[in-house]
Amino acid sequence: MTLMNGKLPPRFMYPEDWQHLTMFTLLIINGCGDVISKNVLPQRCVALEKGALALSSYELLLLLVSHVKESSGIELQVHSLLISVVFLLLLVLTAELWTPQMVHLWMMETFLFVIMGSWLMQAGFILYRPVSGYPWEDDDMSDLMFVTTFFCWHVMFDALCLLAIYGFFYCWHRCYCPSLKMTESKEAPYHESSPEPLNRLLQEVEQPEKEDQAPLLAKSSP
Repeated sequence: MTLMNGKLPPRFMYPEDWQHLTMFTLLIINGCGDVISKNVLPQRCVALEKGALALSSYELLLLLVSHVKESSGIELQVHSLLISVVFLLLLVLTAELWTPQMVHLWMMETFLFVIMGSWLMQAGFILYRPVSGYPWEDDDMSDLMFVTTFFCWHVMFDALCLLAIYGFFYCWHRCYCPSLKMTESKEAPYHESSPEPLNRLLQEVEQPEKEDQAPLLAKSSP
């Protein structure tokens, strides 16, 4: 937690650790904004939540781009893939500021967040604690290629997880949710009997129009 050394002129110390701390602080502030919007304010402010999330993502992208200045080999490849995910997430979050009700953007946001979280965990094992017990070689092209392969596996696995979750709850609501069936059975008679009141209403509207047109026809006739 030392910011600067005691030498003259002073120099900043541990820049990467300070960047990590800033990233985690941004995520904490974003979570606090969500809690305030949902539980403290008298009415939920979706604009506050989306704005705080987009601002955190912008700053996160800037920190990640600066974070890889001194990286190389495996570390650079891992962070480059993470930067690509954060950039796509940033585009989706920016679009949500103008169209917050689009379901497609919600699904893309969730998918990208899942990829970012799972890849962060994978990056920790790749860089600091490999499963094999041996460090990855920066000069080995096969290691560099397999980093991208692992990332593609993460994307496919996360997509299958979201598809399984969506399919499970879709089948659950279709087959095992009695409240939906009761609602449909109650709404069906209403839709079947709705044309009769509509026809009656149209007849009532047309009748005064015919009565108003009768004197005009009488005046125009010789």
